[in-house]
Amino acid sequence: MRRYLVLSVFAFLMSCAQNPESILEHVNGYWEIEEVVFTDGNKKEYKYNDTIDYIRINDSLQGFRKKLKPGFNSKYVTSKDAEGITVKIENDSLNFYYKTPYASWKETVLSADENSLKVINDRATIYLYKRYQPIELDLE
Repeated sequence: MRRYLVLSVFAFLMSCAQNPESILEHVNGYWEIEEVVFTDGNKKEYKYNDTIDYIRINDSLQGFRKKLKPGFNSKYVTSKDAEGITVKIENDSLNFYYKTPYASWKETVLSADENSLKVINDRATIYLYKRYQPIELDLE
């Protein structure tokens, strides 16, 4: 029964999805996780994040996602690690296929605009992101 409910919710969300091409134009940039909705309906809200995601997709639908630690005045600390992304438009959905030396997985972008990004993974966990706003200090 729970599996049917999850699939029904997923189908509903997909039917409300935006045009994949219009979604793609918004995904590049810095994203801060705001909330995770698990398959059992439980939610985890993030009031503070010590890392943010940087996503970059090029015109050939290849790209990467990288974890960054934000600093002050638009400075970031990062490792050399990145998750490779191949983007595919399938069945009117925008899908990200990730690959690292350790794993591969798929996420479907449910919606994206100037300020928000919503994705669902293959375990039906939904991630809500907001556009990251860097901390700017006037040090004068």
